[in-house]
Amino acid sequence: MTNPDQLDLLPSAREGRRVDVARVAALYREVLTALGEDPDREGLLGTPERVARWWAEFLDHDPGRTDTVFEQELSADGEQLVVVRGISAWSLCEHHLLPMHLDLTIGYLPCGQVLGLSKFARIAQYHAHRLQLQERIVSGVAADVAKATGAADVGVVADGEHLCMSMRGVRERQARTTSELLLGRFAGQNAFGRRLLAIAGAAR
Repeated sequence: MTNPDQLDLLPSAREGRRVDVARVAALYREVLTALGEDPDREGLLGTPERVARWWAEFLDHDPGRTDTVFEQELSADGEQLVVVRGISAWSLCEHHLLPMHLDLTIGYLPCGQVLGLSKFARIAQYHAHRLQLQERIVSGVAADVAKATGAADVGVVADGEHLCMSMRGVRERQARTTSELLLGRFAGQNAFGRRLLAIAGAAR
């Protein structure tokens, strides 16, 4: 019998994408040759295949269920702010195909149901495991949290290090990029928005 206190929404589905591992490996052999390397030398033996398998592991990643919520009676004494911070996610910059590492803080005001805590990390991983922009990850996470919880009041803050900036170009190793999206009662200069930003700042 289904537990009435637990509501499982439709499982999140990845796009119908499968990495062609054999083709990617063949292309990496060509890349190594174009770079002046010998893909058959001892140190590079099997490298194209390993890299191709990594692409499949990264892009075909399945985060599992991201939308399990629980019915909960909330106190009428005040408005309860739920925040999960310290969520770590690796993604790839779609402009240079170099890694970026994000620390995310996610908050929302429940409206009769709460999202399972592990689902915040799963939602973040769902959006990170593809060619991405930091701003798109933030907006995607906010949209999915709002959809899963039914809450209109959602805030997401991401603090990121981008290797496309720290290991190439200007090579600013200490540079960080912060993106935020504040919806509903988090938006504007109000107490909820300030509290979330303060918590996110404390997490860095």
